[in-house]
Order: sequence, then C-alpha cells, then structure tokens
Amino acid sequence: MSNGRIGGCITMRSGPAWIRHVRQYKVRLAFIAVVLAYFAVYKYGPMYGLIIAFQDYQIGAGFTESPWVGLEHFRSFLENPDFTRVFWNTALISAYRIAFGFFPPVVLALLLNEVMHRTYQRWIQTLTYLPHFLSWVIIYGMAFAFLSEGRGLVNEWIRGWGGQSINFLTSEAWFRSLLVISDIWKDTGWGAIIYLAAIFGINPQLYEAAITDGAGRWRQIWHITLPGIAPVIILLFILRLGHVLDAGMEQVLVFYNPLVYSVGDILDTWAYRMGILEGRFSLAAAVGLFKSVVGLLLVFAANRLANRWGDGGIW
Repeated sequence: MSNGRIGGCITMRSGPAWIRHVRQYKVRLAFIAVVLAYFAVYKYGPMYGLIIAFQDYQIGAGFTESPWVGLEHFRSFLENPDFTRVFWNTALISAYRIAFGFFPPVVLALLLNEVMHRTYQRWIQTLTYLPHFLSWVIIYGMAFAFLSEGRGLVNEWIRGWGGQSINFLTSEAWFRSLLVISDIWKDTGWGAIIYLAAIFGINPQLYEAAITDGAGRWRQIWHITLPGIAPVIILLFILRLGHVLDAGMEQVLVFYNPLVYSVGDILDTWAYRMGILEGRFSLAAAVGLFKSVVGLLLVFAANRLANRWGDGGIW
C-alpha cells in the first residue's frame, strides 16, 4: 500500500493496477462480459458439434461413441454429382448479391445525408429500413401479388399493353434476378444506417474548409465523405466475403420450387435436404465446415490485400 498526495489531499492506492481499472470500468466490463458470454454459449460452444463431420454420426451413440471416418464425408460431398451445380448456383447468387447489392446502401446513405430537412430525412430513412423487419414469407406474398402469372399486377399491366404473361416466379431465367432484387429492397435501408453513422462521424470542419475553398456538394462528397467512410466500406466488404457461400437459405427456401431447382438449389438447401430430411447429419456438417473454411480463407486474403493497398483491413 502506498500514499499519494494530490492537491494537498492524501489518497490511498491499493492493489495491482488492473484491479483499479476493473473498479473504474466495472459497468462497461459488465456489459462486455454479457456479450462475451452470449458468443461463448451460442456461437463458440456449439462448434464442438463440428466433430460429427469426421464421424459416422448416430443419434443413439452420440459424439463419443460414433465411429470416426476421417474425411469420408468431405470426399462424398465433393464427388457428389450435385456438387458442381449447387456450388455454382451458390457462388453465382452470392456474386450477384455483392455486385448489385453492396453499393446501394452506400448510395442511399449519401443521398440521405444530402437531405437538409431532418424530419424528411428521418421519414425516408424509416420507410427504407422497414422492409428489413419483414419476414421472407411476407415478402414472397407481396412478390406473388405483383408477379404471379395469372393475377399478378405486373402481368395485368403487360397483358393490358398487349403483351404475353411472364412466369416470373417459376422461370429459371428470372429466379436469380428475383432473389437479388428482393434482397436489395429488403436490406438496403438497413445497411445504410451503418454508413450514415460513419458519415456523421466525419469532422464538420473539413466541410467548412471545403466550402471556404469553393468546393461544391459533389466535390465535398468525392473528396471528404467517400474517403471518410472508405474504411467502413472496406471493413464491411471483407466481412461480406466471409459469407460468400451463404446465398440466403431462408429466402431461397421460401421462393424456390421444383421448376427452378436447376438455378436455385444452393449449398444450404442441399445440406438441408441431406441433413434434416434424409438424416445424414455428418454430411450436412461437412458442408457447413467446408463453407466456413472457404469464407475464412477469403477474409484472410481480402484483409491482406486491403493492408497491402494501404486502406487498412480488419486487423
């Protein structure tokens, strides 16, 4: 124990420095502990179950008694006749989502930031992110009301103009486009919130200096706003690559049907049929582990490229 004199008063400092820090930040640490406990219990704890990917898992035998088969399920998956089709569908749909769906939230955030009337801005922001809270079942119901071949509103318009009805919901040519467009509509407003927060964090003095120098709104966006949110864009893009083989299982399950299996069947839906419907749990676990490894490698590669280009990555 040591004494310290501050402003004529004697203060007592006891114990190691880390104990004093814990006492000082105990409320913040309590919140952090809750988050860490959540991830430990619901995210990292269940990862123990991945061992069934290397076993011939049997429910009655459990993890400990099921026989080990090594990489047999991975070999069976890669050699399956459906592998090329489902992998290509997954990669293509994910690539479409990234190519067409990554930048609309950035554009929306930039446009919202230019709305000077804050009340209008809040109303527009609310209306654009409300679809995020709708389930895919509701969204499919809306798509059916607009796009069904018989009584869909869009096909009513097409027939009214003398055209032929288009089977949007059961057409292989339209299915992937329908997935991407509905995904963009659902999540663009929600994604814009992150970029708006990043924009609000930019130093206002930079804009004041730009106005003094005679820069217009376009130059301010190009030289201040975009560089200011570039680290956030890169960060979210890298994280998005980690889910490149997640093509939206819930959405696909709701939207697809046997007529579009050839273009809509993805890794997740194939693993669902194998694991849940056919009871081949080990094979489904192997597919999930395969996806995770591919996503992890892509994150490492993208992060390394971001650091090499000097724009910074996740670490």
